[in-house]
Amino acid sequence: MKIAYLLGSLNRGGTETLLLDVFKNADKAKFDFIGIHRKGGSLKEEFYDTQPKFFKLEPTFPYINYFFKLRQILKSEKIDIVHSQQFIDAFYAKIACLGTKIKVVQTYHGFENGNFLLKFIIKQTVENFFVSNYQREYYTKKYNLNLQKQTTVYNGISFEKFAKIYDKPNLPNNDKIGIKMAMVGNFVDVRDQFTVCNFLKLLKDSGIDFDFYFVGKKDEKTPHFYDECTKFCIKNQLDNVHFVGSRNDVPAILQNIDAFIYSTDHDTFGIAVIEAIAAEVPTFVNDWNVMKEITENGKFANLYKTKDENDLFDKFLLFLQNENFYKEQAKNNVTEIRKKFSIENHLNNLNKEYLKLS
Repeated sequence: MKIAYLLGSLNRGGTETLLLDVFKNADKAKFDFIGIHRKGGSLKEEFYDTQPKFFKLEPTFPYINYFFKLRQILKSEKIDIVHSQQFIDAFYAKIACLGTKIKVVQTYHGFENGNFLLKFIIKQTVENFFVSNYQREYYTKKYNLNLQKQTTVYNGISFEKFAKIYDKPNLPNNDKIGIKMAMVGNFVDVRDQFTVCNFLKLLKDSGIDFDFYFVGKKDEKTPHFYDECTKFCIKNQLDNVHFVGSRNDVPAILQNIDAFIYSTDHDTFGIAVIEAIAAEVPTFVNDWNVMKEITENGKFANLYKTKDENDLFDKFLLFLQNENFYKEQAKNNVTEIRKKFSIENHLNNLNKEYLKLS
């Protein structure tokens, strides 16, 4: 059985991080696979350095050429299943595979806009994968989908990167005494960094000494999410809040902070949250349904009320008052969280679904 993964760009993001871990752990998979992408990106070299084959195929007018070349690759590589990560790629694959026995499946990583193409293709794939039960139930109900063709496959993470001991990352005020905290995630509409900014103002007003690092880039399509946060921090003289951009040393950063703070508007999973928990960092995340699901209702993390910086502040004060207890609790969570969301478990679950379709 051989799979072709279709990707859009190879820029750093949640989906790309997941797929990069999949490709880096190809030797642990019980199936063969290749990658086909439409655009380049900052992770291109890392993807191409992995064991599976990689192809770049960019749709250009007239699109018939793209469909023909995609079909050629799929047939020459003897692909059994095409696994798309975006519904546009599922649509392209469906056209390219017409008249063949190649099956098309799709993973939905977010809450996509309900345009005509999505409404069409979501019922044309042989199976749809979702990264959380909440997300699967949302799509199934919204589009009146056949329950038998909708499956939850949790994201997986390669935890080997947390087994190393890293040098201190190059961060502002890294050697200064005080509480160190971070949030990881690009400034896009699924996240809510602004609530975290309000929380940080409460910390400053209380005289608590801290440094906070927002790890994530400003999005070109929605720059206002980043701009609102930076303007707020400048206005309130939050000089100890640092916007450090996209980083490739997140494991080192996690090893050198005291707490991880996360706020979401509508994440469908939360790779950054799982990585923080797996790195033994006391983690605070809002009580969005998906976060309650992946943390087992706060078993693995400290939940606070969504968009309520005061509740986050109150929960964080409890952490400061008994830091050793919280750190011991975080340490105890590691084994279970790594087992549940390991890249090996993810690959095994994919294999089970692929076998059902073969």
